Amino acid sequence: MLVLGIDIGGAQIKAGMVDDQGAIVASRTIPTPADLDTFVPSLHDAVRWLLEATAVPAGVGIGCKGIINPDSTQVETLPGTLHYLQGLRLSDLVGMPLDVPVFADNDARVALAGEMVWGAAQGIENVVMLTLGVGVGGAVVANGHMLRGHAGVAGHLGHLTVEPEGALCFCGNQGCLETVFSARAIEGETWSAVHRGCSSSLTRLFREQPQLATCRTIFQAASEGDGLAEAIVSKAIHRLGAALAGLLHVFDPELVILGGHVADAGADLLVPLQEIVWARSRGLLGRDVPLVEQQVADKSGIVGAAGLVMAPRA
Repeated sequence: MLVLGIDIGGAQIKAGMVDDQGAIVASRTIPTPADLDTFVPSLHDAVRWLLEATAVPAGVGIGCKGIINPDSTQVETLPGTLHYLQGLRLSDLVGMPLDVPVFADNDARVALAGEMVWGAAQGIENVVMLTLGVGVGGAVVANGHMLRGHAGVAGHLGHLTVEPEGALCFCGNQGCLETVFSARAIEGETWSAVHRGCSSSLTRLFREQPQLATCRTIFQAASEGDGLAEAIVSKAIHRLGAALAGLLHVFDPELVILGGHVADAGADLLVPLQEIVWARSRGLLGRDVPLVEQQVADKSGIVGAAGLVMAPRA
C-alpha cells in the first residue's frame, strides 16, 4: 500500500509516495509559489509526476503550518507568505484524478502522527511532542487521540507563557516559550552578546560568516567550554525544562518526544534537560517521564503527513 504525503512549507513543497513501512519510494520537491495561481498548477504537476512514477495511493496526508480544520482540511489561520491558502480546503487543491481520502493537519501534529505509526509513540496513549526549530511547535496525544480543542488551537505549546513580561512574540503574547528556547532565540541572544563585545570563540564566526553561526554551532561551542555559549545554552535549557515540567503536570504523559533540528544537539540537550525536568516534576508525578528524540528520521515532513492516513484516529 502506498500513501501520498505532502508537506507545504514556506520555502518548499515536498511530496512523496510512502509505503506501509514508512519508506519514501518516490518524492518530488518544488519551490513554494508566491501566489495561489502558481501554487495550484505546481502542486498538480508534482502529484501527476508521482502518480506516473508509482501508482494511485490509498490516501493523501497533508501537513501545513497554521491552524487546519482536520474534518474539512480547511486552512483556518495561516499568517506569513502562505496566507493566500487561508480559507481554502487543502483537499480541493491536491488535484487527485480519483476519489481518495485526504487528511490534513498542522506540521507539529503531522510529525506526531508519524511517530504514532512508525516511531517513538507507537502503542502509547499519552504523549507530548515538541518540535524545536526556528520556532517551537507542539502536539499532544491524550488517551489515544490527538488533542485539538474547541477551535483546533490546542497543542500550540510554543506559545506557553514562560516570562509574563518577556519579549514580544509574533502571536501577540509576551514571553512565549519560543521567544526563549528556539533556534531564532538562541542565535539572537548570542549575536546580541557578541555585538556587545562579550568574549567568545564564536565572535569571528558571527562577524565573518554569520550564515554558519547556527544554533547547532552554539551548542557545539558550549560543549567545548566556550563560556558565553555555555551561559546562553544553559539558560535556554533551564527555561525549556521549567516549561516541560509544567506540561507534564498538565498532561501526565507516558513519554515526551523532541523533534526539530535543535533536538539534533542530542545528549548536549537531552541529558541536562532530563535532569531539570525530573527535579521539577517527580515530586508530584512520583515517576520519571522519559524524554526521547524523534525516531522518524525523515526531516522532509512527507512521512509524517503519510502518517495521517495510516493512523486516521490521529
